[in-house]
Amino acid sequence: MDLKMLLIFIAFLLPTVLGFPIQNNYENSTATTESTQVTTEEDIYDSSQYLQEGDIVPRRSRSAINCRNCYWPQSRDGIVRIPYVLDPTYEENHVKGIREAMAEFETLTCINFVKRKTERDYLIIRSADGCWSNYGKVGGGQTISVMKGGCMWKGIIQHELDHALGFLHEHSRSDRDKYVRIMWEYISPADRPDFKKFENSNNLGLPYDYSSVMHYGPHTFTNTTGKATIVPVPDGSVHIGQRLGLSNLDVAKINRLYNCSRCSTIIDAAFGSLKSANYPRNYSDNTNCVWLIRTRSRKISLHFRAFELRTTRGCQGDYVKVYDGSSKYSTVLMDKTCGSQIPTDVVSSSNLMLIEFVTDGADTASGFQATFTSAKIQRRFKIRN
Repeated sequence: MDLKMLLIFIAFLLPTVLGFPIQNNYENSTATTESTQVTTEEDIYDSSQYLQEGDIVPRRSRSAINCRNCYWPQSRDGIVRIPYVLDPTYEENHVKGIREAMAEFETLTCINFVKRKTERDYLIIRSADGCWSNYGKVGGGQTISVMKGGCMWKGIIQHELDHALGFLHEHSRSDRDKYVRIMWEYISPADRPDFKKFENSNNLGLPYDYSSVMHYGPHTFTNTTGKATIVPVPDGSVHIGQRLGLSNLDVAKINRLYNCSRCSTIIDAAFGSLKSANYPRNYSDNTNCVWLIRTRSRKISLHFRAFELRTTRGCQGDYVKVYDGSSKYSTVLMDKTCGSQIPTDVVSSSNLMLIEFVTDGADTASGFQATFTSAKIQRRFKIRN
């Protein structure tokens, strides 16, 4: 075969070779991927006999959601600080995506991810062979795999971090049969362990959450195109599974498991309203609440209808602050504001906006009331001459 024919043959073969799923070994483990590609709504999972429920590294002890020694410790100030190190092969955009996913935990819960110094127990976040994690604190350096090629979605990163906090999949909890029906006939035998139900799961006294970032989508692991593997009951039209980010119940479960006292609300809607507690009666002192507004590919316009906060110098006492994103690390849209003058409308640059309301221990006032709407994000293109 001459050189020209050889090059043609290689060019023909290469796309086929690159199309095979990645199945690399890592630290003598043969664990494969949970997800190497995702859609907007749900993960496309890759089953493995070496992982429990598709993305959980097996462990000999009991489920972390029911154990006593596999939670991360809480400091005296109430914060749960989890040390981590990042794979040095991550590029700047990868690091930014991981930090944004972490920052949402830090804004809505008492979980803080901090760069490791000399701590014995910590997370090693690296681009290994897919998306997977241990569940709970294992001890020492424990790996979370967030592969650069297919795991860099905020909800997927949060899904794996939530496993490390001690949470199993939502559809694996002990009472799941009241809320979903597993369609075993559309699940291949090798994939059926991924739908295992844990009879002794600790459900924390909170409702089943169809919209949890820990819930599989309806067609995960299906062996028949168009056939669902998980069907909500009694209403089969209920949407299940998403990877946009933490749900309200995800946040509530973290805060309850780790004894966090946090005031945080996620609003997934194209329009709506929010107000300070007790409005129009006076708000309480020593308040620290946040509202995360999250729409689908639309920027958000916030309009204050009423505003009455105690005035302090520099608004260091009681104030409302608005961020252009999902965390307190995001760009500030409206800095600390107090007094009785209604602020001008605030518009985000994306589909995320965070509103923070803080009060001190002094006198209070009636607070605020606001509405929000969303509009399509207009994409601007530069005209080249």
